Amino acid sequence: MENGYFDLQVNGYGGVDLNSDGITDDEIEQMCAHLADDGVDGILATIITAPVPDMVRRIARVVAAREARPAIRQRIAGIHIEGPFINPAAGYRGAHDAQAIIPPALDEVKRLHDACGGLLRILTLAPECDEGFAATRWLAGQGVVVSAGHCDPSLETLQGAADAGLTLFTHTGNGCPMLMHRHDNVIQRALALHDRLTLCFIADGVHIPFFALGNYLRACGIENAVVVTDAMQAAGMGPGLYGIGAFQVLVGEDLAAWAPDRSHLVGSAGTMKRTAANLRDKMGLAEEDVRRLTCINPRRVLERCAKGA
Repeated sequence: MENGYFDLQVNGYGGVDLNSDGITDDEIEQMCAHLADDGVDGILATIITAPVPDMVRRIARVVAAREARPAIRQRIAGIHIEGPFINPAAGYRGAHDAQAIIPPALDEVKRLHDACGGLLRILTLAPECDEGFAATRWLAGQGVVVSAGHCDPSLETLQGAADAGLTLFTHTGNGCPMLMHRHDNVIQRALALHDRLTLCFIADGVHIPFFALGNYLRACGIENAVVVTDAMQAAGMGPGLYGIGAFQVLVGEDLAAWAPDRSHLVGSAGTMKRTAANLRDKMGLAEEDVRRLTCINPRRVLERCAKGA
């Protein structure tokens, strides 16, 4: 199937949280059915920062469910690990558990890689925390797409990471503080490397105002961009109180997913169907460009996995 949406970052969907313990095959299959109903052909199941044994257990749960159920295997194309190798500074770590953030020591990187059983497609880390870019080089050598996210590398460091195999930037414009240097900031550095990195964006109008997203897309070019939902349990469900891992998430009428104190966003309650409508109706993009961002370009990112292995 190649006509439907493909989402590189899904933490949960339709009432199911992939970062919780104890979810069943039935629940994951229900999630996949909900995704199918919303026009999503495939996703990367996204496991976020937690103590490494917890992450390994949650990854193993997804892998086992995928092996057990053809309907799950059809919808979950692989795994995206976001963290725990990110920048621990407030603002850059976002909603990730500060106590679980660690440097990307190769033994821990390999432990998470091995838990995926060959299904690891993307790993998001902070390049400035990857000493000598050792983790980036090793992962790229295994055919894994290495993505920068929740990070604050200098331009020189980001360029060095790209030399080592970094090819993606996770939810550009987010995973960084609300207040930064007006010119020399991580968003501008990512845009400066648009010819070397594919930049991912969340197009719900909340994570990035639509006018700013338009500026970013013009700066990097549609051909170098991908749209993701960063969906969590609330996606497709409506307002209410939800969860992602150990965190509670409050979703309002605008479907913005906030920490209960509204200090920061926690994933998204958006769907790819709503995202595509935003790109068409709120931003005026042509249908061809919407399809590139939501269907074609995400699959091209995954093609790198096969070529890099």
